[in-house]
Parts: sequence; C-alpha cells; structure tokens
Amino acid sequence: MTVKVVTDSTADIPAEVAQELGITVVPLYIHFGHETYLDGIDLSADEFYRRLMTEPALPKTSAPSSGAFTEIYERLAAETDEILSIHISTKLSATYNSALVGKSGMKVNCRVEVIDSQSATIGLGLLVIDAARAALAEKSLDEITAMVAQNIPRTHCIGIVDTMDYLYKGGRIGKAQALLGSALNIKPLVAIKDGEVYPLGRVRGLPKAIARIIELARKFHNIREMALAHATTPDELEVLAERLAPLFPHGRIYKSRCGPTIGTYLGPGCLALAVIEEGNQH
Repeated sequence: MTVKVVTDSTADIPAEVAQELGITVVPLYIHFGHETYLDGIDLSADEFYRRLMTEPALPKTSAPSSGAFTEIYERLAAETDEILSIHISTKLSATYNSALVGKSGMKVNCRVEVIDSQSATIGLGLLVIDAARAALAEKSLDEITAMVAQNIPRTHCIGIVDTMDYLYKGGRIGKAQALLGSALNIKPLVAIKDGEVYPLGRVRGLPKAIARIIELARKFHNIREMALAHATTPDELEVLAERLAPLFPHGRIYKSRCGPTIGTYLGPGCLALAVIEEGNQH
C-alpha cells in the first residue's frame, strides 16, 4: 500500500501539483472580521489580496481543528495503513499540534507520522513534494520519514517583502524585528531559519532585491529542488525564474503563489525562493 502524504495550505503547493502527486492539503482558516474562510477553498488568492489591500482591519488566521485532521486521516486510512503528515513550523502556527491531537483521536488502525518541517510556504512545499514522489515510488513510511528528516536542514527559504508591517502586526516577526521601520522603497529580505523568520538585511528597490536573492542562491550547493512563489507580482516571479534557471538547468522550477495564510503575514508584493540542497555524496 502506498504511503499517503498530508500537508496544510501554508505549503503553497500549486493545486495541479498536489493532484498529480496525490497530496492531501488541509486548509487553515482566514478570518476577515466575523467572516471565516477556508484557505484556498472558498477564498481565492486574488480575492484575498484585494481585500488585504483595501479593508481597514487585517485578517487573522487559525490552524485547522484537530477534528479536521482526524477526519482526513480516517478517510485516508480506508486506502492505506501508513500516512505522513508534514506541516508548517511550530514556531509559526499551531497546525502541527492540531495534527498530533487529530492523530490521537483516530478510531481506526493506521500508522500516522507527523513532522514539523521547521519551514513554511514553498520551503514546506518542496519537502512535501519530495515526500509524495517517494511515496509514489513505493518507498516505506520509515524510509520517507528518514528522508524528510535529512532534507529539513538542507531546505532553505528566502524572500523579499514589501514591508515588515504584516509580519509585525500578525505577531510572526521573530528575529526580523531589526528590519522594522524601513524607508520608502527599501525592500527587507528575510529567511526562515530554525523555524522562524530571520533578517537577511535590506536593499533599495526591487531590482537590487532580486539581484541579492540570486546572489544568495548561488551560495547553495548542488541544488536538488527549487521553487518560487509570488503574492501579487507574477511578472517579477518570471524574471526571477529566468535568472535562476542557469543555476538549476536540468530540474523543474516549481512556480507557485503565496496563498491567503502566508499572504496575511508576508503581505502583497512578496517573492520567495526555496531550495533543497543535495546531501553529501558518500
């Protein structure tokens, strides 16, 4: 029986990729005032960013309920006896803990491993995609779990944000507090490091920010997987993809969009790059 792979909507995996690889995505909740939406299901990215930029109050996000996880695990248990559930960093969301409680509430016999990716957005997405491909290649749950554990420290996620305001107001600023209060047209650069948002400095204007991302990408060794995501700037994503292509000539660069949960904290105008480096060859 093939291992089933589960993640949450913060992984920003394109819907067609999730479908192609048989990945189950559990949505987080987005709250605009008294209205609640399921991330990516009844609130599209376009509609979300329009509201984010026009409504006075910032949206809030919340983790899926443990019951939602129990229900999904039990449904998948009809098709498999092994499930791998990989989620956004516990320092950024309660989703992982919700998954653990969901697992303990199961009434059917099925082995579920829950992993804290220590990442988010397409960094988490790449770990999940990699695991799903291994599952389709009929690898066992133990083999895939070990592979993901090895990949976590080799996964890097860096990005450009238009402003730190969203991270600050959403309480997810982490170590990047130092980048607050930037002047007009100054683009903060951030990374996800040890599961939280970390400052990488700031540069003036988007062209310099993109050049800096490429410079940082050149320092990665033997890139095995690569993904890019944007919030509201698909053209900039294409520019970045074109300029990164020589660093990753033989592989597929996944292109994605930061969904409502991630967009709540990174805001419009963000661009992100994630890579998984090859392990040391023995």
